Amino acid sequence: MEKLLRPDDTLNNRISYYLLMLLLLSLPFNLFYSHLFLIGLALHTIIQIRKTTIKPLLTRANFALAAVFFVTLLSIIYTTNKPQAFTELGRQVTILLIPLIFCFNPLDLKKYRRKFLLVFSLGCTITITYLFLQAIFTIKYYHLPLKALASPAFTNHNFSEPLEIHATFFSMQIAIALVYLLYVLVRETVKARKFFWLICCGILAMGILQLSSKSIFIALLLIINIALPWFMLKGPSRFRFTAISTALFIVVMAGIYTRDTFKERYVTELKKDLSQSTDAELTDPRLARWNVAISVGAQSPVIGHGAGTEIGLLKDPFFDHQFYRSYLAGLNAHNQFISFFIKSGIVGLMVYLCVLAFGIRAAVAKRDLLLMAFMVIITAVSFSENFLDVDKGIFFYSVFFSLLIFSASSETTAIRAKNIV
Repeated sequence: MEKLLRPDDTLNNRISYYLLMLLLLSLPFNLFYSHLFLIGLALHTIIQIRKTTIKPLLTRANFALAAVFFVTLLSIIYTTNKPQAFTELGRQVTILLIPLIFCFNPLDLKKYRRKFLLVFSLGCTITITYLFLQAIFTIKYYHLPLKALASPAFTNHNFSEPLEIHATFFSMQIAIALVYLLYVLVRETVKARKFFWLICCGILAMGILQLSSKSIFIALLLIINIALPWFMLKGPSRFRFTAISTALFIVVMAGIYTRDTFKERYVTELKKDLSQSTDAELTDPRLARWNVAISVGAQSPVIGHGAGTEIGLLKDPFFDHQFYRSYLAGLNAHNQFISFFIKSGIVGLMVYLCVLAFGIRAAVAKRDLLLMAFMVIITAVSFSENFLDVDKGIFFYSVFFSLLIFSASSETTAIRAKNIV
């Protein structure tokens, strides 16, 4: 703990260390704190800039990290809704700013990578514990049975409501924390600490279930059953871990089917989202909305309609297709890939796909489990949310993508079987 709070470094680097740590800890909470610590880190970086410590700026990695910002910037040129376009660009400036900060700041991110991820993961564990205690306190206050914890009143957005954060965006953070603590758990050899990490993983897993994000659940299914054993284990240990984790997921799915709330969220709503719309539906299935959104994007397939135009362009088609809920709420496509297609056409979509490919390739080349987990998470969420249009999604994307790329190590994360059992 002392090493976490008192890093062995220069005073300037210690200040950068604390500011970045606070930025990570602030991510689940009000954006005021994230903005505050980011501004503090940027100002401190400017103050301590030295020519000898500046990292290369014009690199492929930096371009990939900032590519989304440049796509939005270029699509402003031909947009028909410049006020909204500049609002989107203002939100996404973080995507450009954080790689620049890491280039100019002399802090050795590789040296402190594990500490940053550990502090963030423990912070997420404490936050989930707080939300469960808050829910239990509310249940006791209103004299409800404890089983009400699994009711719609305390799941999904209602569970994360005390933090005023979208359930899926919060789940993205919890998923990263869970994967990292699983990584620590697998590597741990001391039984007492192993038990502690197991409890933390259990709390985070319950938080994921309570938040009920389908895209994150699918992402974790892939990460834990495929990516984690492939990156970390060899031989029989890999097979045993996969068999155990798959069995646990089967048990979890069986539990989901026994609770109407979770069954409705994970199974019934997924079927509805992937179905075509019918006149009897009161909700607007995602697949049906995606078809409408694609047809809108196809009207300008090469360069798109420009930043800030998506919601305005979708309004009339939603109304014409009787998607009145989406029309009244002013919903977007709820698909990041289609969003790029509408606003920046095939060009913007291909840039985003190349960014995803860059991240996945880097994760495989470095055998970096956390980077691969991050890429799987944002790819999965890209199918269900426009997370790059929202501050919380942008901060998650920019902070973790840049941190994991800049701190990537060439060391393999594979460990021997004797460290597992």
